[in-house]
Amino acid sequence: MKHRIVVLGAGYAGAFVAGTLARRLSRADTEITVVNAVPDFVQRLRLHQLAAGQKIENPQLTDVFAGTGIELRLARVTTVDAERRIVTVADADGGSELGYDTLVYALGSRGGTSGLPGAAEHAFDIASRPSALRLRERLDKLDQRTEGGSVVVIGDGLTGIESATEIAESRPGLSVTLIARGELGARLSTGAREHLRRVCDRLKVAVLEHTSVEAVEAERVLCADGTVVASDATVWTAGFAVDPIAAETGLDVTEDGRIVVDRSMQSVSHSGIYAIGDAAYAIGDNGRPLPMSCASAGYTGTQAIEAIIARLTGREVRQTKLLYHGNHISLGRRDGIVQMVDDQGLAKPKHTGGRSAALIKTGIVKASLWATSHPTFGMPKRKHRVTAEPRTLTAVRRPETPAEIA
Repeated sequence: MKHRIVVLGAGYAGAFVAGTLARRLSRADTEITVVNAVPDFVQRLRLHQLAAGQKIENPQLTDVFAGTGIELRLARVTTVDAERRIVTVADADGGSELGYDTLVYALGSRGGTSGLPGAAEHAFDIASRPSALRLRERLDKLDQRTEGGSVVVIGDGLTGIESATEIAESRPGLSVTLIARGELGARLSTGAREHLRRVCDRLKVAVLEHTSVEAVEAERVLCADGTVVASDATVWTAGFAVDPIAAETGLDVTEDGRIVVDRSMQSVSHSGIYAIGDAAYAIGDNGRPLPMSCASAGYTGTQAIEAIIARLTGREVRQTKLLYHGNHISLGRRDGIVQMVDDQGLAKPKHTGGRSAALIKTGIVKASLWATSHPTFGMPKRKHRVTAEPRTLTAVRRPETPAEIA
């Protein structure tokens, strides 16, 4: 009987892992099923561009997985029964169950409003393609008005910075305001912060620093200090949330719902379940939790691949790198910032800015898309045969410290 591998989610992490496992494991011994709610691959790294009005590629997953032997199931995951090793999904034909021997949980994250009054009803997020398209439609309508319109971006993390500058550059007829809880670009080096300010000034992005948002209404944003900001389109980028399925399943999760994994990306509470990307709480080589990012998706995915193959072939699990090098920030299409960090996750003094940084970010985005959408590249003639069932965990208690997780 073939070993059944089910991958939940086909974003950067899930598609990469599924394609690589198909490339390296023999079809004679394994069958791989990918469950994804939509038929295309979503370039989440570029959703702020999509919202701003640009054309973004969305390769069809049937084309991505063509020739791999992977079965694509277009459905929404509803539950995971970790004890029975069954995933329940819902699609156009109703609901059904999928059994698995190894499960790769890669459902990622979505926009989270943290319970802010009015945010869910009146704010747009760009954590998914449908929500980015809804924002794009709203911005199109504002652009058509003779008096233009106002856009307020809440959150000064990377997504907020990229969204505000992209919208301001692509739609110069709209006024854009960025609300920052602290200092703009607080996690960047001094030089990078100065560069960011210059770009915001050039693009006419108004920045409100040290400002907390109290509520979002249909046409304005209310701040804790009494400031009221008019807004025809409010963009929420101040937080992300993971799907509650993992917590409901009974897996060991963090307070925000991410699955706690060991150094091999296997759940610390349930053997045979691996979490990767935004859905995983993994400790990096610097002893700190890896941030939600495309880079983390690649590193956690690579480690999970090595662990799954090793355990199925009776080999020792090789530890791959789990690193956080820094951030690559786009500031429109012609500018950007590359900010590297040290072992403590703090910004290094030097940065790269301007056109060079923009080209680096563009290259990273293109490379990520190419690697994900070409899983058959370099398909080996000889593939690993399954010779053993994965070893079960001997301890299932939740680790108390990052060192125990590692």
